[in-house]
Amino acid sequence: MDEETSLLNRTPTSSESRVCNSKLFLAVFSAILGNFSFGYSLVYSSPVLPKLKSPNADPRVRMDTEQAAWFGSIYTLGAAAGGLGAMLLNDLIGRKLSIMMSAVPSTIGYMLMGGAVDLWMLHVGRFLTGVAGGMTAASIPVYISEISHKGVRGAMGSCPQITAVFGALALYAMGLVVPWRWLAVAGEVPAVLMVVLMAFMPSSPRRLLALGREQQAEKALRWLRGKHYNTNIELSAIQHSINVQGKVTWSQLATPIYYRPIIISVGMRFLQQMTGITPILVYLEPIFSQSKVSLEPRYDAAIVGAVRLFSVAVAASLMDKAGRKALLYTSSLLMFLSSLTLTMISHTTPCPPGPAPLNHTMSWDSQNAIGNALDASHQTAGGLIPLISTMVFIFGYAMGWGPITWLLMSEVLPLAARGVASGLCVTVSWLTAFMLTHAFTHLVDGYGLYLPYLCFTVVCVLCLLFNAVCIPETRGRSLEEIENYFRTGRWFTINRSNSTAQSS
Repeated sequence: MDEETSLLNRTPTSSESRVCNSKLFLAVFSAILGNFSFGYSLVYSSPVLPKLKSPNADPRVRMDTEQAAWFGSIYTLGAAAGGLGAMLLNDLIGRKLSIMMSAVPSTIGYMLMGGAVDLWMLHVGRFLTGVAGGMTAASIPVYISEISHKGVRGAMGSCPQITAVFGALALYAMGLVVPWRWLAVAGEVPAVLMVVLMAFMPSSPRRLLALGREQQAEKALRWLRGKHYNTNIELSAIQHSINVQGKVTWSQLATPIYYRPIIISVGMRFLQQMTGITPILVYLEPIFSQSKVSLEPRYDAAIVGAVRLFSVAVAASLMDKAGRKALLYTSSLLMFLSSLTLTMISHTTPCPPGPAPLNHTMSWDSQNAIGNALDASHQTAGGLIPLISTMVFIFGYAMGWGPITWLLMSEVLPLAARGVASGLCVTVSWLTAFMLTHAFTHLVDGYGLYLPYLCFTVVCVLCLLFNAVCIPETRGRSLEEIENYFRTGRWFTINRSNSTAQSS
C-alpha cells in the first residue's frame, strides 16, 4: 500500500471483510450478565432499607441508623476487596475463570440476605455481593477488550456500563412489587445464568498466547471471528504486543510520562465518587422519603433509573463526536446546578401559616376549601423539584463523569504500568465510596440533607476546575500522541503529529 494512502479510506482486506460477529456478540452478552448483577446488587439497599428500618420490620433484622449505614456502605468495601482480588486472579487463572468465580460470592451473598434471620447475615451477604461486583467490574471490561476486534471494540466496550444501568433499573422496577427477600432470590438468577453461558465461551486469545498455547489461541480466535477469517495477522499482532510489553520500575514512576497520567486517573476516580453518586444511588428511596417528594419514593427511584439509562445511551452516542472535555464540562455544570438546587431546597423550611383575615362575604368552609387547594398545589409543585433536580444530577453524571472517567483511564495510563495503576484507581474509588456512603446516613440524621448536598455542590466546582486544568482532550488522538503529550509536559493541548495532520 502507498504510504500516502489514508488508513481510514483503504479497502478492507479479505480477512477483515469476512468477519462474523455473531459469536463475539454471544460471548460479550454472556460476560455482561455479570455487570447486570453488579448494577442490581449496588442499589439493592435502596428499596430494602426503608422496609428494614420501619417499625413493622421483623425484630430480628430491624436496623437502626448505624446498622443501616453499614448495610449501605459495606458493599463498597467488598467491591474494593473484589477489585484487588480480580487483579491477581486475572493473571493467575485468566479473565474467563475470574468472571465465572464472581458468581460464587454473589450467590452465597444473596442466599444469606434472602434467608436472613439475624443482622450479621444481611451484612455478610451485602459484603459478599460487593466482592462479586468488584470482581466483575475489574475483569469483564478486560475480557471484552481482548476478544473484540477494533471495528466493534468501542461499541462492545460501552456494553458493561449500559448493562449495569439495566440491572439497577430492573431492581428499582421489581422493588415496586416484590418483597425484599425475593429481591435477593431474584438476584441469584443473572449470576447463575452467566456461569452456564460462560462455560461454553472461549478464553481470551491474548491470555492463551501469553501462556504459549498457540493452537488454543488460534481456535478461540477463529470461533470469535468466524470460520472464514484469516487469524494469522491478528495473532501475530497480539504476539508482538506481548513480546514488547515490559515492566515499569519504581524509578520510572517518577518520570512525567508515568506519574502525570496516574495522578489524573486517580484524581478523576476520587472526584467521581466525591460528587456523591454512590450514596445517592444506594439511598435513593430514603432520600426521596426525606425530601417529601409528591410521588411515592419507590416510583421516583424507578423514574430516576430510567433517566439514568437514557443518559448513558446519549453519552455513548456523543463520546466521539463532542469530545471528552466538552462532555465533562457539561456534566460538571449540570451536576453543580442540580446539587445547588437540592442544597437550597433542603435548607428551606416552610413558614407556619399566619391567621387568616376575616372575610364576611365568604363562608368559613369556602375559605378552608380554597386554602387547602392552594396548599396542595404548592406542595405538589414543590415536591417535584427534588425529583427533577435528582434526575438532572443523574443525567449529568451519566453523560460525563460516569463513563468518561473509565474511558480516559484506559486511554492515558501507560501500558507498562496499567496493572498497578488500575489497581490504585480501583482502590481509591471504592474506599472513597465506602467512607462517603457510611458517613452519609449519619450526616443526614444530624444535619439533614443540606450538608451532604452542600459538599457535593463544592465538589462539582472542583470537577470543573480539574477538567479545565488537568484533563487533556484525547478524542481523535492516537495512543502515541497521548504518550508524547505526557512526555513533553504540555498540559493544555495535544498537538497532532505531522503524519496525522497529513492524513486527516
